[in-house]
Amino acid sequence: MKNYIHHHEWKIIEKGFNPELNKNSESVFSIGNGRFGQRANFEEDYSGESMQGSYVAGVYYPDKTRVGWWKNGYPEYFAKVINSANWIGIKVAVDGDNVDLHHCKVSRFQRVLNMKEGYLERSFQATLESGKKIGIKSTRFCSMADDELGAIKYEVKALNFSGEITFTPYVDFDVVNEDANYDEKFWNEVDKKVSNGLAWITAQTKDNDFGVETFQVTTGMQLALTKNGEAVSFKARKRKKEKFVSNQFSVDLAEGEKTTLYKYATIVSSLNYNKESLTAACEAALERAKDSGFTKMLKEHKAIWKQKWANSDVEIKGDVSAQQGIRFNIFQLNQTYTGEDVRLNIGPKGFTGEKYGGVTYWDTEAYCLPFYLSTSPQKVAKQLLVYRYEHLQKAIENAAKLGFVKGAALYPMVTINGEECHNEWEITFEEIHRNGAIAFAIYDYIRYTNDHNYLAEKGLEVLIAIARFWSQRVNWSIKKEEYVMLGVTGPNEFENNVNNNFYTSYLAVWCLKYTMECIEYVKTNQAEAFGKLAKRIKFKEAVEVERWKDISTKMHYPYDNELDIYLQQDNFLDKEQILVKDLPKKDLPIVQNWSWDRILRSVFIKQADTLQTFYFFEEDFDMDAHRRHYDFYEPRTVHESSLSPCVHSILAAKLGYEKRAYQFYLQTSRLDLDDYNNDTEDGCHITSMAGSWMSIVKGFAGMRIENDCLTFKPFVPKQWKGYAFKIRFRDSLINVDISKRKTNITLESGHPLTVIVNGKDCEVK
Repeated sequence: MKNYIHHHEWKIIEKGFNPELNKNSESVFSIGNGRFGQRANFEEDYSGESMQGSYVAGVYYPDKTRVGWWKNGYPEYFAKVINSANWIGIKVAVDGDNVDLHHCKVSRFQRVLNMKEGYLERSFQATLESGKKIGIKSTRFCSMADDELGAIKYEVKALNFSGEITFTPYVDFDVVNEDANYDEKFWNEVDKKVSNGLAWITAQTKDNDFGVETFQVTTGMQLALTKNGEAVSFKARKRKKEKFVSNQFSVDLAEGEKTTLYKYATIVSSLNYNKESLTAACEAALERAKDSGFTKMLKEHKAIWKQKWANSDVEIKGDVSAQQGIRFNIFQLNQTYTGEDVRLNIGPKGFTGEKYGGVTYWDTEAYCLPFYLSTSPQKVAKQLLVYRYEHLQKAIENAAKLGFVKGAALYPMVTINGEECHNEWEITFEEIHRNGAIAFAIYDYIRYTNDHNYLAEKGLEVLIAIARFWSQRVNWSIKKEEYVMLGVTGPNEFENNVNNNFYTSYLAVWCLKYTMECIEYVKTNQAEAFGKLAKRIKFKEAVEVERWKDISTKMHYPYDNELDIYLQQDNFLDKEQILVKDLPKKDLPIVQNWSWDRILRSVFIKQADTLQTFYFFEEDFDMDAHRRHYDFYEPRTVHESSLSPCVHSILAAKLGYEKRAYQFYLQTSRLDLDDYNNDTEDGCHITSMAGSWMSIVKGFAGMRIENDCLTFKPFVPKQWKGYAFKIRFRDSLINVDISKRKTNITLESGHPLTVIVNGKDCEVK
């Protein structure tokens, strides 16, 4: 763990310049607006350890797969959201001496992410080799009010000299991806323009051999300059080179004087405009920024954040560390996904890094959806479901590549366009539980919103395709006289190619049962829609449903009678039963210290697997079963997946293990702030951040939906005085305020409703 972030309720604060932590901070202090995002790289030159990162949502490149050996069914490429133009760059020179923090003496360094208002500030003093000292303060944001714009206010003060400050603001498309499979660059220049105070570049993703469309992105800048608060005109030296444009100009400062450069930037792409219209769209956006100016743009940006926090904030009383953690997680979730564009989804790293390629995993459905259901308008969560519906045909094609037929769908483990692009065989072919998470999301959405129309519109078609997959994926064991699920990998990726993973098998049966339930609902309530769907997808109801029923009643689940628990998979107890507490600390995390062979043979669990079943389907098991399974599996879990602590926190809270619930909450909420897993420099764990919210709302507050009602069974961790949050449930918005003495629930807007608190009906008006 790294403990260098200062605790504050609304801010992330780094004091002092720590080059060895810089890549960590670049991740943590990242900003975005749902359309594009930026790591917290420095504007001025920095030749120290850094990973430059600017990402445009939905713009990707199919990087050719690189593996040591090829297997039938492997995807040919890894689709990744690629590093885009560096739009923040501002070279600064003092009397010709370049400012580079790697070579300057840096003092009074401070970096502050203002989460409440959504902007990043950085300030420091730099002493150059000449002895001249300057003070610099930068403020930047990616506008939430106009998601094509970003802005920088860059202030330079002469502290102990009089001299010339030279600025070279630029746009640089000559960028690399550190995770490029073949170390190639992905952009070709199309066009560029440089004039006084304005410049832009249009670049296009390289041609590819996979039939994937190419994207064009135009990134531009508009400049303004002041000195001691007064506007200054300048005549720039205009520079063009391959994939690079800049202006260069100078201003004379006397000791104690200050100059401020305003850099407005726009990023527009062929995702939203015809390629022929990009440059016009770029110049129009820059004109909007110029007309508004920095102060007005920032004010409008802050207003959007005020609205977002009004509905999604969680207030914790008496624990600043916990408060900072949850707000950091909520901030990142809100700036990563806004639900404005159905083509976009949530990458595990969001806009904070390259790892996982910015693509979509099952994390969205299993972890992120509940957050957006409760904190955003209904259409935001619905967009996440529609995203999968739009990719259904690709999921059917993905299944066909693996030998499945008749409309069976296998959703990809990793995707951006609906095609599978993950190239590790034990995940690509075996981690099929992701199909179940997508089905569960439909169930979760409908029970929460009561939007049953979605079933007939889109949901049932997805469910039937998934059910068809499960029906073909199982096989009958003559010896067991049951259906079995062979050669799978569960959520615990420290186990590969196992038979009868309990979570996968249980989830498959649930999918079949739920699909049959939904068929009956749609047949009864929208018979015409069902008839049209059945005809279009050639659904032979009698034959297919009969098989689903047979599988549902005869599925094999590994079980140990002596321990009275379901086993994670067949032969799990053949492993040496060592507990995590008995491991030497030097061995942790085992993924960084053990060979893969040793991990695979060990009993240690990466994340909730069997317990993921108890989280999703808790009502299927009594409290004694919950306790037995938790007490067995948690001590064997190393929690080396970011998705693990939140599930264990929720289950611990249910069981009354309040101390463990709080410990897991703190781990999930401060996973990146404190770098629990020593990997934050690659980017933050965005999708698991929703788990922090769930740890409080589903864990400590015990929120569930039972019999069509919101229910709560709250407790307050002993470290807290209380906590409060808002929940949007159907057409009502309620405020839930929980203290050690009582729970107050008030109606903020919408219709009155009944909620159940500790088993008692309460009318909220």
